[in-house]
Amino acid sequence: MLAIFKREITSFLTATSGYLIMGLFLVLNVLFLWVFKGPYNIFEYGFADLTPFFMLTPRIFLFLIPAIAMKSFSEEKKTGTLELLLIKPISLTQLILGKFFAIISLAVLTLLPTFMYVLCISELGTISGNIDMGLVVVSYMGILLLLGVYSAIGVFASTLSENQIVAFLLGLLICFIGYYGFEAISSTIADGSMAVLISQMGMESHFERIGRGVLDPRDLVYFLSIIIFFLFLTTIQLKNRSN
Repeated sequence: MLAIFKREITSFLTATSGYLIMGLFLVLNVLFLWVFKGPYNIFEYGFADLTPFFMLTPRIFLFLIPAIAMKSFSEEKKTGTLELLLIKPISLTQLILGKFFAIISLAVLTLLPTFMYVLCISELGTISGNIDMGLVVVSYMGILLLLGVYSAIGVFASTLSENQIVAFLLGLLICFIGYYGFEAISSTIADGSMAVLISQMGMESHFERIGRGVLDPRDLVYFLSIIIFFLFLTTIQLKNRSN
């Protein structure tokens, strides 16, 4: 698994597209948080906290994680190296997890510079350093859980086509439906209890609850279950190909 992990990291960091994706995330964050007027602008928000950042980041990663993950297996299928990987002395689980953890690591690497925002917000308050670090830590944990789900979906989508663009679009579509779809459906239902139930099936409501500083075990189980589910689907997809 470690060899696959290192191979994926090296492949991403030696490609220009890798740095473009990472740079795009940081540029979009800066523009929406500090330059463009709108709901994510920190100066217009009126409070010295990172709520706008934690509202914006899931929406940006919705596009960027499928872009990072799209080549995971689609490129292997296109170049014919997938069959070679499948016959190597490495289990299918190790192969999938190696690629999965590589995507998460790259996403975390992209996320690291945003810790500077914590320092900036800390200085913007009426009292310097008056920032709820507990809320910040829990919200970052929520981001990591969401990244795990996006990554698992992206890896699965990459097994569905040898065309990277198709894999990207499929990953984006599944992530979009998982994050926004259930909330959109619940808003059209008149029955309040049913609307809440459907809303709870989507990622947005669980992430927003974590974003309020509430680390409920049910939310943790929810995100981990989705990660395991899509990694399981990836395993099934690859087993069908190897048979």
